[in-house]
Amino acid sequence: MTALARMRLAGFVRTARALPPLIAGLVALTVLHGGAGAQAAEAYGVSAVVLFPVLAWQTKLLLDTEPDVQRRLAVVAAGRRAELAGGLLAAGVAGLALVPVALVLPWLVGGVTGPDRAGDLPLGLGLTVGLWAHLLVLPVAVGLGALASRAATVRPLHGLAALVGGVVGGYVLGLKDSVLPWIAPPVLATARASTAGPTGWSVALLTGHALLWSAAALAGYAWLRRRRT
Repeated sequence: MTALARMRLAGFVRTARALPPLIAGLVALTVLHGGAGAQAAEAYGVSAVVLFPVLAWQTKLLLDTEPDVQRRLAVVAAGRRAELAGGLLAAGVAGLALVPVALVLPWLVGGVTGPDRAGDLPLGLGLTVGLWAHLLVLPVAVGLGALASRAATVRPLHGLAALVGGVVGGYVLGLKDSVLPWIAPPVLATARASTAGPTGWSVALLTGHALLWSAAALAGYAWLRRRRT
């Protein structure tokens, strides 16, 4: 599994497919935070919302890098579970590589300030909340990107529709007044909690929601792959 993950990451970087999502993330975060001067928790909560489609797109690109024939050979050689887990591990590692960038860049463009009013979260706590928000969004984005990958959807148009539909649907259904908020990944809910100052209960609830949503998405990905491999 580890060898398969390394192979996927090497192919992803060597073919330069890692550059488009990296550039898109840098541009989006720079435009978002340029001179904004928000508190750390609020700024990072919004960063996680913006980074969600970038991470999902990156996952799709990474999983689509491997040719179909090579993927089938890896299934035969290593087993279906190891091959599937290797791809998801590679996607998770690639996503984790963007998290430090998303945490550091807002400081470089003046998008984050320290506490300056009574009631503002301490800077250390704000950074912790920001890290939690990004780590919460990562598995959700990996799950959506996997569902939109070629191995699950076969046709490029179907994959694009799944990716765009998942992102837009996640945003729309995640609005505060949504009638079905539990269907959406908790991306906007995390941003709202980060801005308001999360409590222990909200952190546990949103983390559980994200893990359940990610598990359901990855189970769907595994099922679709079995049907199409």
